[in-house]
Amino acid sequence: MGLLQGELGSPAVADLVPGGVWFAFLRFGRRLFRVPDTPDADGLLFQYGTYAFDGPAAFTLDLARQFEVSDSDGEHDHYVQVHCELGFGLTPALEALGSFHSWFFHEAGADLEEWAQGLTERAAWTAIRRLKPTELRVYQERV
Repeated sequence: MGLLQGELGSPAVADLVPGGVWFAFLRFGRRLFRVPDTPDADGLLFQYGTYAFDGPAAFTLDLARQFEVSDSDGEHDHYVQVHCELGFGLTPALEALGSFHSWFFHEAGADLEEWAQGLTERAAWTAIRRLKPTELRVYQERV
């Protein structure tokens, strides 16, 4: 989590722009780590939608990195996800975007830059990148 926070710096929420957060997340995503030799051991997730987790419904852009953790025998034990969530006030335009998610896995042989480019070419990204977030949450969880 500290590496992602280092890429983000310490901006005030008022100074955040989704494009800057996205580029910081991609810098974090380009770093390679020693992980188990399995197809889904190191993945990046781009997802958005309207959710009501801890209060009223809000539009959330969640950028996450998932790492597989093995036990002492080398067997899958759990995953750790490092999240960078941008929250936005709910508007009809954002609600109309619905929800979407896309995974990238380093071990799958796909190209990270092509995956990222494809996401930024989505019409939804055009709408999201122009907005000012109202919240930034960076956290880690075991899943």
